[in-house]
Amino acid sequence: MACQVAVSPSRSSFAMLTGVTAGSRKLAAAATAGNWRKGGAFMWFRRRRKFFLAGVGTVFRVPLNWTWSLLSCRSFRRRSRSRVEIPEKVNVPRHRHAEVTHTLPPQKLEIFKTLEKWAESDLLPHLKPVDDCWQPQDFLPDPTSESFHDEVAELRRRSRDLPDDYLVCLVGDLVTEEALPTYQTFLNNLDGIRDETGASLTPWAVWTRAWTAEENRHGDLLNKYLYLTGRVDMRKIEKTIQYLTRAGMDFRTENSPYSGFIYTSFQERATSISHGNTARLAKAHGDAELARICGTIAADEKRHEAAYAKIVEKLFEVDPDGTVLAFADRMRKKVSMPACLMFDGRDGDLFAHFSAVAQRVGVYTAKDYADILQFLIRRWKVEELPGLSPEGRAAQEFLCGLAPKIRRVEERAQAKAKSKGAAAAARGIAFSWIFDREVQL
Repeated sequence: MACQVAVSPSRSSFAMLTGVTAGSRKLAAAATAGNWRKGGAFMWFRRRRKFFLAGVGTVFRVPLNWTWSLLSCRSFRRRSRSRVEIPEKVNVPRHRHAEVTHTLPPQKLEIFKTLEKWAESDLLPHLKPVDDCWQPQDFLPDPTSESFHDEVAELRRRSRDLPDDYLVCLVGDLVTEEALPTYQTFLNNLDGIRDETGASLTPWAVWTRAWTAEENRHGDLLNKYLYLTGRVDMRKIEKTIQYLTRAGMDFRTENSPYSGFIYTSFQERATSISHGNTARLAKAHGDAELARICGTIAADEKRHEAAYAKIVEKLFEVDPDGTVLAFADRMRKKVSMPACLMFDGRDGDLFAHFSAVAQRVGVYTAKDYADILQFLIRRWKVEELPGLSPEGRAAQEFLCGLAPKIRRVEERAQAKAKSKGAAAAARGIAFSWIFDREVQL
């Protein structure tokens, strides 16, 4: 004896066949809710150690004395309305390059030992005493004040007119600032300057810890401000911060302080520009207090940029050939933004989408990238470096011609984007940070 089994193309539920027993002409099926977004409607059956695949519309006969296990299927039932979301595979952002570490020769590392007295006299003064530093609470409603609720209501009223694309940029800046543990780890992995004990009194270690302490206020302030506005999904933002900090980052410095300090000089100027532009836009949108917050953070970044640029300036003085080679190597690898592995648990291209919005709004653009490079070349007088080796002169030539090339590439990209028409330009992406509202890229 046998009974017939038909595979249904229903999309509404997920079923498991628990068995077909002797003497029975009905299928004993336990239905479990489900909704498969990918793949065809099919079932896998297992009979002892053999597997059988049945596609949609298949009708086959099975002996009643066989026992079958249904491993997966679309459904037997057409009318079920139950749903269980089975997430699609998410492309989690990861580095794609090979890891290279500790490539600087010992004689180069010795330079940083000899520069410790210089660092103490010329670098550490760029730090501010804690008592002279602003604190996040200086910009926020006082929770001990009787007017606290009124102050929060006023803050929320001011933030009501901030557009979604601006909020995406502000949240992106916040997430970048909050991944501070990654940046301190990065500095402490640079050969010749690392904090060997966690509380070392060398000027390089003192700088790293104090810089981290000053930077820590930036994320704290933006986090609290955005929380009080009620305009963003704080849980999604907190997940993004945790994902980013957990991912870490390979800055591709090969543990070289030459490359590391060139990177931080570039990056601090980039963040200063970004925060300065969010300040300008906040003022334009009617939130003067947020403009003051972003402007204050931008000033901190500007001071830090001056310190890091001074270190590289000193390296050009004591080792021009080694420094120009490191600078060229850094720019060939590109200066990846520190939040390039940004992820919210869903959007594997979150950083690209955030960057596209920042480019369109004018918070940070490809033009800024080229301008920063040109500024640093002039600041460090790369065009005027004397006595370089043939390799050093080639690096010098590469660097001095790079900014115009970047600008030409960007101009072609902009022209291509315009040629695609308004429909392509109006493409929108839903950001979890703002409750899945769509923002134009």
